[in-house]
Amino acid sequence: MANRSIRSSLVRLAAGVGVAFMASAAVPAAADVKAGVDAWSAGDYAAAIAEWQGPAQTGDADALFNLAQAYRLGRGVEADVNRARDLYAQAADKGHIKAADNYGLLLFQQGEQDRAMPLIKAAAERGDPRAQYVLGLAHFNADFAEKDWVRAYAYLTLANGAGLPQASTALAQMDQYVPLTQRQQAQSLARQLDEAAAQRRSAELAAVDLGTQQTARPAPAPVAVPAAAPAPVRVAAVSRPVEPSPQGTRERLSPPALAQTSPAARMNGNWRVQLGAFGVRGNADRLWSQLASNPALAGTQKALVPGGNVTRLQAVGFTSRAEAQSACDALKRSGQACLVAGNS
Repeated sequence: MANRSIRSSLVRLAAGVGVAFMASAAVPAAADVKAGVDAWSAGDYAAAIAEWQGPAQTGDADALFNLAQAYRLGRGVEADVNRARDLYAQAADKGHIKAADNYGLLLFQQGEQDRAMPLIKAAAERGDPRAQYVLGLAHFNADFAEKDWVRAYAYLTLANGAGLPQASTALAQMDQYVPLTQRQQAQSLARQLDEAAAQRRSAELAAVDLGTQQTARPAPAPVAVPAAAPAPVRVAAVSRPVEPSPQGTRERLSPPALAQTSPAARMNGNWRVQLGAFGVRGNADRLWSQLASNPALAGTQKALVPGGNVTRLQAVGFTSRAEAQSACDALKRSGQACLVAGNS
């Protein structure tokens, strides 16, 4: 069945709370949203939630989005993917572009591909690498999109260029089936898609700013939650075979999980990468269960470090600051916030 042809797992977006009513956020509400972002950046997730609840209740799209992020990740609140989904939808209805992108990916993860694909297509056309990855596989496998290997390869090329780790694996598999002429055509198409995405982002953000000004809002810059950036969707397409390639093979693209770095590569060092701070210890355990298989953390061990009212989750075992920083940079490219905690 088509809905089993493309499966997704681990849309680690991070999530939040709040009820949207009719929208007219005043200046104090905007200030509260910014205060919440500052608290979040400092690791005080409970304070961030408290700051965002009021603006969210008055329909502030940024507050709704940030609360959705908190609920999705389980920081400052218990993780609740359904609450996150509702908040993303509310923010998207108010024109929040990133909320719409995340809502589409979450719908896809939850098996509602038919509803998700229009949102994923729009996100891909704006340049979201996760959506480009999903849409590229959809075009390659002819699931939820027409078969188009040139467009598929172009979207995977863009996702790979943006640093989405699993895109490079998918491209390597595609190289076995997509003829060289189509791959060359895809490079040209990728440049066109990238230029069009830049223009579309600019136009849509300008439209958002205009709408904000028309409602007499002070028009702060869109708020992002630094420690809760969306992470990639991993899609495994495993059902029906693709049409034969020129070599006559019949195999379906099924990007495997990222290869694991051998634990022997770690030398039981004392440098650490901090992955988050949680008021609820169970949320730290939950995040580790999601990240433990990430190649950047191969050979490390989980450390839960209490401090005040929070528990800090750290990956321990890096032999040098450079090694720890390299791992942290790789995690950030996949959407996981982190920092090098130092030698201890």
